Formats: sequence, C-alpha cells, structure tokens
Amino acid sequence: MANDNDWKDRLAVVYSTNPDYKYDTAAVEEDETLPPGKQNLRIKLDKRHRNGKVVTLVTGFVGKSADLKSLAKVLKTACGVGGSEKDGEILIQGNHCDKVLAVLTREGYKARII
Repeated sequence: MANDNDWKDRLAVVYSTNPDYKYDTAAVEEDETLPPGKQNLRIKLDKRHRNGKVVTLVTGFVGKSADLKSLAKVLKTACGVGGSEKDGEILIQGNHCDKVLAVLTREGYKARII
C-alpha cells in the first residue's frame, strides 16, 4: 500500500488540523534535453567575480541537470582540469576555449566562441 501522505514529505509543515490535508511537494520539472544538433552553446572567457582567475564558460545548455553534469565531465576530462556545472552553465578552469569547441563539435553540438 503506497502512502501518498508520508511524514517525511511534510517536514516543513508545522501543524495542520485538516485530517485530509495533502502536502504539495512542488517538485520542479526540468526541461527535456535537446539533441546535440539543436543545442546552441556559447563559449567565452570570464574573469568577473573570480579574483582575476580565468575560466572558460559554456552557456546555453537546455536540458536536465544530469545531462549537463555528464557533458561537464566530458569537457573537464578532455581539458584535464577541474570545473563545475550549475544553472545551465559549465565552468572549466583556465583558458580552454579551443579545446572545448573541438570537443563540443566532435560530440555533435552547435557551439561558437564569443
């Protein structure tokens, strides 16, 4: 028997007098990942708010966070550096615009350097 009103989903609710209350978890739906040929990725160097350190920034990714994470891992491995991914952006430490563009075009993505 599946319990749709599990107590773990209601940890933020302090008290409800309604016995039939259904707590809305408000799960965020992610966009469906576009195929690589339809992605329009932009690559640029960025130094703002990074104490003068240069990072290669890949923006414009449309899709699920798991797909963004796997693409970021491919790029970080190809460049041999660290980085991160969040909010549809991939940060690669250092100036690797040419390498990132080569990897993205090899994977079938539409990408350009800004």
